[in-house]
Amino acid sequence: MNEIFERVSIRRYQERAVEPEKIEQILRAGMAAPSAGNQQPWEFYVVTDKEKIRALAKSTPYSGCAANAPAVIVPCYRKEGLWVPEYAQIDMSICTENILLEITSLGLGGVWLGIAPQTDRMRIVEEIIDMDPSLSAFALVPVGYPAEERKQQDRFDPERIHYCR
Repeated sequence: MNEIFERVSIRRYQERAVEPEKIEQILRAGMAAPSAGNQQPWEFYVVTDKEKIRALAKSTPYSGCAANAPAVIVPCYRKEGLWVPEYAQIDMSICTENILLEITSLGLGGVWLGIAPQTDRMRIVEEIIDMDPSLSAFALVPVGYPAEERKQQDRFDPERIHYCR
């Protein structure tokens, strides 16, 4: 899977909408993630309203790059009915990585803007998009056609590998 070695954080986007079928494919990839006890805690808000996107871009000190994205995916998780709720944010991390890898495979760009577990930031996002109160916001993922090119750095470090034999 080359996307693992090609994925980079893209923070600048062309003024071009992302096709609905590509958004659906991205969300399918997210929902294909494994989860603790197969609890699949995820739900998603897809934000294309420019006013809401601008508000989301101001929701954290690091989310300004979302302002020019044609869409922002907000992965969120259910608070109730989970087998192992303490694993919900771990499940969402796997889901979000799948989303980012699918964004790359489709020739799009995106970036993971973390908001959970910081409850103040989570609340701001939840208010901006009028999120169902049974859900918690996990992250912001601006997505669009890249307006920048970047290469992934080689992060492999053999010094970090320890064998128990």
